[in-house]
Amino acid sequence: MRPIHSFLWACAALAVAGAACAQTKWDLAAAYPATNFHSENLSAFAADIDKATAGKLKITVHANASLFKAPEIKRAVQGGQAQAGEILLVNYQNEWQLFGADGLPFLADSYDEAMKLYKAQRPALEKKLGEQGMMLLYAVAWPPQGIYSKKPIASAADLRGSKWRAYSPATARIAELVGAQPVTVQAAELSQAMATGVVESYMSSGSTGVDSKTYESLKYWYDTQAWLPKNAVIVNKAAYDALDAPTKAAVQKAAADAEVRGWEASKRVNTESIDKLKANGMQILPPSAQLKADMKKVGDTMLTEWLDKAGPDGKALVDAFRK
Repeated sequence: MRPIHSFLWACAALAVAGAACAQTKWDLAAAYPATNFHSENLSAFAADIDKATAGKLKITVHANASLFKAPEIKRAVQGGQAQAGEILLVNYQNEWQLFGADGLPFLADSYDEAMKLYKAQRPALEKKLGEQGMMLLYAVAWPPQGIYSKKPIASAADLRGSKWRAYSPATARIAELVGAQPVTVQAAELSQAMATGVVESYMSSGSTGVDSKTYESLKYWYDTQAWLPKNAVIVNKAAYDALDAPTKAAVQKAAADAEVRGWEASKRVNTESIDKLKANGMQILPPSAQLKADMKKVGDTMLTEWLDKAGPDGKALVDAFRK
């Protein structure tokens, strides 16, 4: 008997037993362009699951905030409007301080340090998301963050009064500490905000600079390597629990592979992005000693404030990270 006939017979038998034999379809909401390395990784993750389950679980990736806007994705997954989603953890710091640990300037400023922080943070993330009816599948760091500016900056004082893109509580606080004017703009609206003069400076990776064609509006990028925020891929727990054991195993295996692949892609994209920014006329500069010292001071202030708000859980996380 051919496999398709076996499958149909199995389905018929299950139908008689009162169970359905259907393909499961999931929607995965994402906020970044389809060409971004995170989005490409999501597509590979979905393809791996499709292959491993022989099409039993189909995941459609909705990139570029086409299904839900960035700030809405977590709630959508929690409420089951989307079975899965990719979120930038630092966006949710106001809800729970530990979501913002990887947005603290100069706490973890390299890929090795960022991975160390993630390992210290992951158990708490899993517990918190579990309480909210979700699960963490995997997380991938963005490349290190630098400062984009319309004009040259030698110190933090040069950012005073500048219209500064804020996309998280931490980036808004940086603006306050350097005297810039915070403007809330999500990734999908960034190009237009710069073109119309709504944004004159911001902190992000080389990858975001390429995605948003920042070089068309801003001409300077200072490689401060301030922090490496992470995107986390989350799933609705009820949707996951409804899967059979082999499908769950396929999801976990694909997630583990996506995490490794994503971190490698981030490192590669970091180098490629900086080359692309240069090729498009952007000046890539090291921060001056003064700018470095000023930003380090901002980082120290923010860590103190964060520890105060995060309480014992925050202290335990930083202690585990610094071990």
